[in-house]
Amino acid sequence: MTARAPTVQPRSDAPAAPGRAPGVPRRALPWAGWSTRRRLIAVVLAIDVLAALISCAVIVLNARSAVKVETRASLATVESLVADTIRLADTATPDTLLQTLDLRSQALRHVRVSVVDSDGDPVGEPPGRPRGEKAAPAWFADLIAPPIKQHTLPIVAGGRQIGSARITTQPLDEIDEIWSYARALSITTFCINAAMLVALYLAAGRVLAPLGSLAQGLTQLERHDYTARLALPETRELAAIAARFNQVAEALGEARAANGRLNRQLLTAQDDEGRRIALELHDEFGPCLFALEATAASIARIAAGEAEPARDKLAARAAEIAGIVGQVQSRNRDLLNRLRPHALGQVPLPACLDLLMRDFSRRHPGTRFVGRFAGLGPGYGDLVDLTLFRCIQESMTNAVRHGAATEVVVEAEEQDGRLVVSVRDNGSGVSPDHGTGLGLSGMRERVGALDGSFALDNLAPGAVVRISIPVPADRGEDASTVEAP
Repeated sequence: MTARAPTVQPRSDAPAAPGRAPGVPRRALPWAGWSTRRRLIAVVLAIDVLAALISCAVIVLNARSAVKVETRASLATVESLVADTIRLADTATPDTLLQTLDLRSQALRHVRVSVVDSDGDPVGEPPGRPRGEKAAPAWFADLIAPPIKQHTLPIVAGGRQIGSARITTQPLDEIDEIWSYARALSITTFCINAAMLVALYLAAGRVLAPLGSLAQGLTQLERHDYTARLALPETRELAAIAARFNQVAEALGEARAANGRLNRQLLTAQDDEGRRIALELHDEFGPCLFALEATAASIARIAAGEAEPARDKLAARAAEIAGIVGQVQSRNRDLLNRLRPHALGQVPLPACLDLLMRDFSRRHPGTRFVGRFAGLGPGYGDLVDLTLFRCIQESMTNAVRHGAATEVVVEAEEQDGRLVVSVRDNGSGVSPDHGTGLGLSGMRERVGALDGSFALDNLAPGAVVRISIPVPADRGEDASTVEAP
């Protein structure tokens, strides 16, 4: 069963957001929980509504200005019409003249002209709106219509007033035209926006579809299935995300495989170490113990004889016992030093590494070992000191065992807050098809656990191991200053 990650609860002592009092919960946004597609449609729809409001405001302002201009021009036209009619029909009778004015004024727009005689009676039919024309809604007319103006123009013929023309501004004709235009524009815009929203909805679904695959892939990773891979979508940004996801999944798979290999190598190393210790105990300590037993039996026989024991024989047997004990102690020190360097923590790190170089020189007399550790501090903590010791020990072992080197140079110093180590040899170098053994894996893991870097390269001739480890902030500088023997 896959373990579920614990839910992280927000800390109650976390600082409050700016502008919000502590303890007041954050208000959820109106669209919290909406899908990305729905949010996108809502944003576009809000922009459309805002654009429609702005367009309506512009139309209303322009229409009001246009109506004022049209009505003002119509008033001037009526005055010219009355004057021209009187001048052209100076021989007509007053009734004929008034009838002619009434007929000619009926065709005027934006104004209504009522012709009355000298007694105040209207001439012809009272003016009205043309039939068959649909009026604009009252609210629209109220937004646009300017104040109604009325003007009376006397009609004078033959030196006397025969009537008058009552002119009233009537902007409804212009308002109806503007309403027809605005309605047609609104319907067209609405259809275009509706089609655009439908297209955007479908396109957003197609564009955001890879996010569903991404969520499924993340679910697989959460279940430790690192074989998940995503197809690269056509969108460049989503393709980059899918490519990074595939790289992360591949890296996690490789890390899991590496962990598996390391676990198997660790189990194998434990078994190998146990077998090696058992073999050394059998091969090294067994003969010594047998020799001690035989020498002790010989002393017992000498002491059990009737004659007085020969002192020289007893002294020889005692010397043999002392020699065997010395061998046991030497083997015991070697074994303990391999399990855990006894000098670490007892003497400064450079002195401990010098002891290691002497031990290698003693065990491999055909190889020259050179160590330069003057740039190191007395100690950097148990973990860092042991890592440096083991990496240098393993690198020199590989140089002698696999590279058949006759000279090994080890340099270690502290540079710019890092511990820099190099182990160079003049052996046969690293073959192109060399495998990653337990020693190299162990060194990489040790160095990597300390956020360091490890590299193994060929030289001409030989090979070089380069290690860099950051100096810990809480370095252990309390190592003993006792000089190594």
